Amino acid sequence: MARPARITILGGGPAGLAVGYYARKKGIPFTLYEAGDRIGGNCITLEKGGFLFDSGAHRLHDQDPEVTGELQRLLGEDLQEIFVPSHIYHRGKFIDFPLSPLNLVKNLGSFFFVGAALDLARSRLRPGKPDGSFRQYALRTYGKKITDLFLKDYSGKLWGASWDRLSAEVAGKRLKGLNLRTFVTEALFGRRAKTKHLDGSFYYPKKGIGAISEALAEQAGKENIRTGSTVTKIFHDYKVIRAVELNGREVIDTGEVVSSLPLNLFTRILEPQPSAELLGLAQGLRYRNMILAAFFLNRESVSKSATVYFTDSEIPFTRFYEPRNRSRLMSPPGKTSLVVEFPCQPEDPVWNLEPDQMVEEVRSPLLRVGLFQEEEIIDTAVHKINQAYPILELGYEEKLEKIFTFLRGFGNLRLTGRNGRFVYAWIHDMIRFGREIVEEYEPEN
Repeated sequence: MARPARITILGGGPAGLAVGYYARKKGIPFTLYEAGDRIGGNCITLEKGGFLFDSGAHRLHDQDPEVTGELQRLLGEDLQEIFVPSHIYHRGKFIDFPLSPLNLVKNLGSFFFVGAALDLARSRLRPGKPDGSFRQYALRTYGKKITDLFLKDYSGKLWGASWDRLSAEVAGKRLKGLNLRTFVTEALFGRRAKTKHLDGSFYYPKKGIGAISEALAEQAGKENIRTGSTVTKIFHDYKVIRAVELNGREVIDTGEVVSSLPLNLFTRILEPQPSAELLGLAQGLRYRNMILAAFFLNRESVSKSATVYFTDSEIPFTRFYEPRNRSRLMSPPGKTSLVVEFPCQPEDPVWNLEPDQMVEEVRSPLLRVGLFQEEEIIDTAVHKINQAYPILELGYEEKLEKIFTFLRGFGNLRLTGRNGRFVYAWIHDMIRFGREIVEEYEPEN
């Protein structure tokens, strides 16, 4: 691909910032347009009363050595390797996640585990006709007994759709099956084997995940980044993106265009508009919103977990994380905080609750669980995230392919990011996407 004279980047989350970062390294001019008043998108760190908390339970997994190395060079000693496992809260017990055979026996009893093992064996022997659903994938991975207990209700809360309507792709790389090999390995090697099995190792900046976005922006050159710039129209001639309109009034000519905007939004603001059929397909792609409710507490610790998942249907939210367990600098000395994630749709009544109402919606179940006492609450905060992640429903791949076929007609357009590509992806994927896009361009002669 020919080296562009300039790249126009739409969206200032990690995906867009990564494109700018690698473009700067390669000497390619660019301008990045971000609708919000700060960069980072859905990957930022917030502050209140001396407490720091992220816009979600973000972590950097060491899944791409090149990306990890790049961020280690960027952040230096501020990027720490953390060893803190995650757990499922179930009836007063903290169960290892990913699920561990010996831990299941310990917490749920040998009778339950034997039944679960038999269920798993039956699901492997009689898997049924593949239908691509998360339900079938979960049953084959864990068996009916465990999926009914831990995944069926949880997937409904997380995605806002029943598990038989979800694609197996929603599992990402998180589900690891229980099998005889892991059971024997843990029986022989005990905790040493469990440490490798659990999702307990990751990288995290000392003062929050937002440090990654800030470092990318700093190295990309903040003079190349324009915040407060909402893309309201995208002008094209069906072959090339010619210009973008910002804030309904300013028109900017484009060169190469890289977009991390949500795919349904991008399609809707094209000018001229695509066919009604294509617009319908794009609007049929749904995204999930997220509300964060943070509780700042006058106590040193609540849990020993990186993240705690609530799979029971009577608890309305999906999980919480304790920022202090990622870095001691996230809370003042002797104090801690919990940040609860509450997924929802824009049309759900909870999305329009006032902050104090939202806090109460979450506080009551937390107090019932007994994680802290009412008098320990110093303060609270609420933060809303629009289109936090795509909902991968059955049949979404066919919709995507038709949309992508149309968008591939624009010779100067590239898509990136979780929402721009409509993929279930992580921070390291966002950085890798940016690197791969910029590497497509031919070096300057």
